[in-house]
Order: sequence, then C-alpha cells, then structure tokens
Amino acid sequence: MRLPRRRIASIFYFSVTALAAVLVLSALPQHAAPQSPAGGLVFALDPAQSMVHWTLGTTLHTVHGTFALKKGALQLDLSTGKATGEIVADATSCKTDNDSRDKKMHKDVLESARFTDIVFRADRIDGKVASQGESGVQLHGVFLLHGAEHEFTVPVHANLTADHWSATANFSIPFIDWGLKNPSNWLLKVDHAVTVDLDLKGTFRNPASQ
Repeated sequence: MRLPRRRIASIFYFSVTALAAVLVLSALPQHAAPQSPAGGLVFALDPAQSMVHWTLGTTLHTVHGTFALKKGALQLDLSTGKATGEIVADATSCKTDNDSRDKKMHKDVLESARFTDIVFRADRIDGKVASQGESGVQLHGVFLLHGAEHEFTVPVHANLTADHWSATANFSIPFIDWGLKNPSNWLLKVDHAVTVDLDLKGTFRNPASQ
C-alpha cells in the first residue's frame, strides 16, 4: 500500500526537524545549563560574648574603656563581595575606671543621651573568607558616630569553626576630626584618635550548603 505524497512529505519534514533539534541541543556548550547561584554566609552576633575595648593616649596617662554591643548581623555574598548588615554598640554603656571622667565623657563628648547607638554598616568585603578556619579580610562600610556617617574600612581576622565564628579587629577612629568635642584642657592633652579593639563571637550559616 502506497502512502500519499502529502503524508510522505509530512513524515520527512518531521524527521528532519527532530534530527536538527537533537543536533542543536547536543552542540550547546556545557555552561549553557542553568547554574545554581553562588552562596553566601550569614553571621549573627552574640552580644553577650562580644565586647569593644578602646584606648586613648593622653599627656598624663593612657585611658582604657569598653563599650557593650547591642546586636549585629552580616550577610556576605562570596561571589560578588557585597556585604549587608550592621553591628551596633551601645554608646550609653561606655565606661572607664573613673566615674567622674565617665560622666563628663557621656555629657560633653559622646552626648550619649542623644546619640545612643554607634553603628557600623557594611557594604563590601575584600578578601577570601574560608568556609572553615582562619581568614583575613577588609570589611568596608560606614560608621555612624555622634549622628554623622563616615566611610571606613575595618581589617578583620576571623575564625570559623563548625557553625560558630569569632573575629578580632584593631583600628583607630579620629573622633576629634570626626566632629566630637576635644576633651583636652590646659593640663591634659588627649590624642585625636582612639584605638579600638573588637572581640566578636556568634553563629553563622551557609544557605547554599543547605
């Protein structure tokens, strides 16, 4: 039994089309397949295990003090270097070993009754963060101090173990150049920058691995 010409032409066209589709798909490069988005890391600060220490040099002696931390969370996109989140210190918690000096510091320098928070908001990370173990990176962002924002980069040494992290950082803040009152007098002269040491701890997770 002979098939009609139209039927033969239809079968031939379908076969050629199907073969062409197979050849085109097989010729696509491997990277044309959809890829999973690059993962990031999410860090949560534990304020109870974290502290800010600071040191200020003067002509008479060196002043040591602390700040307590309120809260903190950071998200790092490892594929782009983008960072989001913030770490918040409690300005009202600042203290040294001298009550009268602390009272003057809070009233005249920090004005902590008005500016209760000191905030670092991250926007970029430079350097590679190891999924486990130690890393040295630069965390760029903005410091909000005494009601004003200042672009700043914090050098961070971090250590990730299982689902916990710890980090330390050491840097100087030119608080007088940033607009805070100079507490110097005719007898006591203070440095224009305060040295800050961060000791941070918390938990982290990697959503890409879940």
